[in-house]
Order: sequence, then structure tokens, then C-alpha cells
Amino acid sequence: MRERENNDRRHRRLLTRAARYGWRKVRRAENLEAIPLAYLLTFSCYGTRLHGDKSGSVDHAHNIPGTPPLSPNMQRVQAEQKRMREPAYEMDAQRRDIALRAIQEVCGYRGWSLLAAHVRSNHVHVVVHALVQPECVMNDLKSYASRRLNECGLDTPLRKRWTRHGSTRYLWQPEQVEAAIRYVVYEQGKPMAVFEQKERRLLEENRAATVRERKH
Repeated sequence: MRERENNDRRHRRLLTRAARYGWRKVRRAENLEAIPLAYLLTFSCYGTRLHGDKSGSVDHAHNIPGTPPLSPNMQRVQAEQKRMREPAYEMDAQRRDIALRAIQEVCGYRGWSLLAAHVRSNHVHVVVHALVQPECVMNDLKSYASRRLNECGLDTPLRKRWTRHGSTRYLWQPEQVEAAIRYVVYEQGKPMAVFEQKERRLLEENRAATVRERKH
């Protein structure tokens, strides 16, 4: 646990310096151990998975695949419901398909390697490799999905669709990536809008090539 936390902090420092000075000046980019193989990102639809809900929810301390979620807490749920300004948002099949295509689109545009994605009726899971902080990836995924949904005229333009943040999990080892992909693709119940990248074996090679390209 301590090693993972140290790697996470080290990775954030690397990305912050790279954003400020450019990759050519950040010699630490040569150290591939400072760049995780992937992120597991999870974000929910607005008002659908409140902390303490009996259906299961996570927070910063409860976001590891295969471990128990938050315990039910009705008082916490009711407190969050009182703060809601709009009804809860859920996605039907059409909205889920649009959101998944938007996720694939933004990953292709940004040059991120999308390994798996599962858009459910009330939340989204993504496994992705990117040389930016996971919060940036998550924000772009939400923004692109909202933009495409707005273009289709399915909701009002100012509709709240997503929770304010979400779960960002660093995956440092190949077995962690594989476990996350299984969790996202096969352990969510009935499949909805799902994507899985089959060429995962090339991930480490792609990462090394990307770092070399950034450095030169």
C-alpha cells in the first residue's frame, strides 16, 4: 500500500512538472516506473449513487475492485438528497450508446489508449492509459459525452448528468490492469454499452514508445 501511494505521488509530480516545463525538460520521464500502466476511472450519473446508498457506493477510501463498498447509511443518503437541485439522471440504451461512442472519440482524439469501458444506466467505468492526470481524463470523458448528448437533443443543455468527481485508481502492474478490465467488462451484471480492447499485450510497449516520443 505504501509503495502504491508513493508511486501515485511521484506520478502526479511528474505530470505537474511536465505540464509546466514540457516533457523535454522533465528527465524523470525516462523512469517508466513513474507512469502507471492504466487508470481505472469510475463516475456516476447525477443523484443516482449517493454515498451510503444500499445499492452500493464508493468514496476515496472504498474504491478498490473486489473490496466491499461503503456500508449503507440512510442518514448520509438523505443529507445528499436534500442538496440535490435536479432529479436523478439515468441513461437509457440510446444515451448509453452515445456516451460510449463519445468516450471512444475523445480517447482517439487525445491519443489515449482505451482498454475497456462500460456505460451503465447510472454510472460509467473506464480503463485507460494516458500521460495526463486521471482527473483530466475523467473531465474530458464527461464533457465529450455531455456534448454529444446535447447535440442529439435528448436533454436540456444545462442538465446535470454527472457527479462532481469520481473514483481514480492507478494500475501499476499488468495483473491489476487485467483485474480492472474483468471487473469493468464482465462483473457489472447484464452487459449494456461495453467496449474491450483485445490488444492489451502491447500496452507496455506503447507506453515506452510514447514516453520516448515525448522526450525527444
